[in-house]
Amino acid sequence: MITPEGLEKLKAELDHLWRVERPDTTQKVAWAASLGDRSENADYHYNKKRLREIDRRVLYLRKSIDDLKVVQYSSFQEGKVLFGAWVEVENQRGDKKRFRIVGYDEIFDTKDYISIDSPMAQALMKKEVGDEAIVKTGAGEFRWRITKIEYQK
Repeated sequence: MITPEGLEKLKAELDHLWRVERPDTTQKVAWAASLGDRSENADYHYNKKRLREIDRRVLYLRKSIDDLKVVQYSSFQEGKVLFGAWVEVENQRGDKKRFRIVGYDEIFDTKDYISIDSPMAQALMKKEVGDEAIVKTGAGEFRWRITKIEYQK
């Protein structure tokens, strides 16, 4: 599962890798190879490794983009914590957190996104403002009260 914004971000990453980074890295590999002995050529080895990383990521993104289910906002989501929700919670000590519940492919490079598979997200699912959620982790159980639920429309 993925939000529409998350899908666009993955498509932009794929486009950048394929149209910018891969051609640039391929050119660097060709240049380094033209210098002769490749056995001790650090530029050649580094860029060959980088090219393999790019190709792996491109293959992963192509497969993921085709297989992911995009979850569009719907008015039936209002008032409940469901996929794509921005949720604000507070514990008994007054600590507050705000995050968005998204798919696994969206959590990287964002500090305020959590996976729908995380203990916090699972504990909050289908709850409403004012409800309390008990989050069970390896470190113990934690209680959080939902103070706000919003959706990007």
